[in-house]
Amino acid sequence: MKRAFCFIVSLLTLIEMTAQTQDIDIWQGTPVHLSRKVTLRPYLPERNLFQGAAVIVCPGGSYSWHAYKTEGTEVAEWLQGHGIAAFVLKYRVQGYIPFLTHSRAVFGGHQHPDMLEDMQRAIQWLRENADSLGIDPRRIGAMGFSAGGHLAMSAACYATTDFLRPLGIHHAVSLRPDFVAPIYPVVSMTHPCTHKRSRRALLGEWGKFKQTLRDSLSLERHIPADCPPVFLVSCADDPVVKIQNSDLLDAALTEQGIPHVYIRYNTGGHGFGVSETKGTAESRGWKAAFTAWLQQLLTP
Repeated sequence: MKRAFCFIVSLLTLIEMTAQTQDIDIWQGTPVHLSRKVTLRPYLPERNLFQGAAVIVCPGGSYSWHAYKTEGTEVAEWLQGHGIAAFVLKYRVQGYIPFLTHSRAVFGGHQHPDMLEDMQRAIQWLRENADSLGIDPRRIGAMGFSAGGHLAMSAACYATTDFLRPLGIHHAVSLRPDFVAPIYPVVSMTHPCTHKRSRRALLGEWGKFKQTLRDSLSLERHIPADCPPVFLVSCADDPVVKIQNSDLLDAALTEQGIPHVYIRYNTGGHGFGVSETKGTAESRGWKAAFTAWLQQLLTP
């Protein structure tokens, strides 16, 4: 009898965990039809310790692919383990074949504003379904890594530009995240520090040459007066995305008087996510710093 009871409990737990991590097709039921699904994968804590806060996690990958495990599911599991609801966003990217062949120059493919449409739709979907998810619609933030950091910050910079309405999606919720955490982010599309692979993937094979498009997606030039609070992390020895990206963002946030924290580590490199082995002991400190910052931010 005891074994049967334990089996039933284990089975129910497994079913609950499976249901919790089931991908949500956020464009389902809308006029938008995609060849590949854009999904949110939920990681809901047993008890939300941050007043119903939720974080949309945007993995990096140069807008060409997703570092889905290192900067996606592992991050979400870490947030969940600390009592924060997390949702991993698998947004549209350039893809491996277009990256290798430059095929978008002829056949087209995913590029701006596809990624930002996915981000805004994710925010809309979470706000409209907040009650059933047990989250607070006024405490939905975005965390992104590398190119995902550019996407998360773009949600804050371009929140008043409704990319959903031209797609036939009408809503009554704000598309502005309540806080943003760009981690070693891509920022500029114009400065010499630009991460060129991300720029090409985001702007397209021809768009990357257009100065107006470069300017319009350089985040340091578009910090709004109502930008949400920002938690920014970068490493001076980053060999992939130069730290000047974060320096530019920090300066722009400071100029606009936006509440933010900028942690500029000397060591850590790039792509460490929440790993306990990647990066350095110094850079791994960002996790404790983030939870402390978020706790203080949400405290009345």
